[in-house]
Amino acid sequence: MAKAIHTMIRVLDLDRSVDFYDKAFGMKVADRFDFDGFALVYLRNDENDFEIELTWNEGQAEPYSHGDGYGHVAVCVDDANAEHARFASLGLAPNEVKEFNRDGSLMARFFFVQDPDGYKIEVLERHGRYQ
Repeated sequence: MAKAIHTMIRVLDLDRSVDFYDKAFGMKVADRFDFDGFALVYLRNDENDFEIELTWNEGQAEPYSHGDGYGHVAVCVDDANAEHARFASLGLAPNEVKEFNRDGSLMARFFFVQDPDGYKIEVLERHGRYQ
């Protein structure tokens, strides 16, 4: 059985991205590997062992294009409204909280935020299948 361990994104400013993921999700640097011309930084928090791998390439001056295939990464939190307020207070510019209802009951409460490189992150309230 395969186990998901990380997702990788390319970033323009490594320090700015590390700061964002720490402020937004409490993700800290678990490992950093510097190579000639690039660095790999693995972020995680105490909630689980899934990581976000930040890849920084020396000499990259322009923002990366996400193309038309990138969707988003999702995280779950206990209270979407409280997290939304916290994100807003930190100046992280979250989109509005939305709800999906299905068959007359709540399916999902969530909002999106973008990291410094424009990657979308869905913040879902723990509920139903989103645990």
